[in-house]
Amino acid sequence: MISRIADTLVSAAAGRLTVTADAGAEVVPGSIVVANHTSYVDPAVVFAALHRLGVRPVVMAAAELWRVPVLGRALAREGHIPVRRGDARAADALERAAEALGRGRVVLVYPEGGLPTRTDVAEAAPRAFRSGVARLSQRSGAPVVPMGQAGARRVASGRVPKQLAGVCTAPLRRPALHVHVGMPLALPGDRAAATERARQALTAAWRTAAARLG
Repeated sequence: MISRIADTLVSAAAGRLTVTADAGAEVVPGSIVVANHTSYVDPAVVFAALHRLGVRPVVMAAAELWRVPVLGRALAREGHIPVRRGDARAADALERAAEALGRGRVVLVYPEGGLPTRTDVAEAAPRAFRSGVARLSQRSGAPVVPMGQAGARRVASGRVPKQLAGVCTAPLRRPALHVHVGMPLALPGDRAAATERARQALTAAWRTAAARLG
């Protein structure tokens, strides 16, 4: 349901979402998708892109979202995974994600762990990753698929009044959005090195997406 709603909302608000992939790249069951996080609206963009690819992901997201009326119930009902940072139960999220991968679900992870503090609309390369994606991949043996998105900051970025204005005017402005899927990769070996390989792969996918927007 969330995937369908995201696709509908993105089409209504922007209307110009395009999706490309490296030759031979695909999101197979049991994959970990990593996406760059630049705006409050980019999860909808990524969900919409995955919906168009025929993928219904399980997302790992901040536990605070489960307290939002309606959204929280939908997240719980559809089996998405709350991440409780700084909590003794934080490791439970990785356990649940590994179980979902074992059942053939696709797990969506935002490895930067938060939004940038910039107030401009410019694109920027993904920031340093947390180690969770490497830990999850090494624990489950799942391939990691980089999914770079660009354009979400044109819909909403900056301080709250600016973001609200951006969302309200997006149907008139119809900013272009692009998502690019890179080749899957394995992350064996040293965890720090594996984390950096994942970041470089996502950076390459993001650069392709940003270039498509000019």
